[in-house]
Amino acid sequence: MRISRIALLSLAALPVMAVTAPAEAATAPRKLLVELREEGGFAGLHNRVAVYTDGCAELSRRTGPAVRKCLTAAEWRGLRGSLKHLRLGRSESRPPGADFIAYGLAYGGHRATRYTLPPTWKPVVSRLEKILVKYWAPD
Repeated sequence: MRISRIALLSLAALPVMAVTAPAEAATAPRKLLVELREEGGFAGLHNRVAVYTDGCAELSRRTGPAVRKCLTAAEWRGLRGSLKHLRLGRSESRPPGADFIAYGLAYGGHRATRYTLPPTWKPVVSRLEKILVKYWAPD
């Protein structure tokens, strides 16, 4: 018993060394996988869902703060599967009138804005909207 007390006391006297990550790792920017922006309409939407390659998302709405959440494995797989079929194409001209929602998608280094959703956009936009509804909540 006496030996163990001495051993504990000698261990307590050892200097504590902290292990820290390099500064570059702490400030390294995350790589964007896909981003959805929904803007406009009479409601004045300003929604943003940005999903990064680490599987986490930043979510924001006009009515509150930005929130960061990580997707479940099923959400991540489903989104990646939908993105395989996405064809961004060209942006659409703004239609005449006032009550239109602009859907902006960024993926693979390209960005486009549409007012009507093409068939390949619908699964991606639907998944990103579900993520926004599920995870975004003001504090």
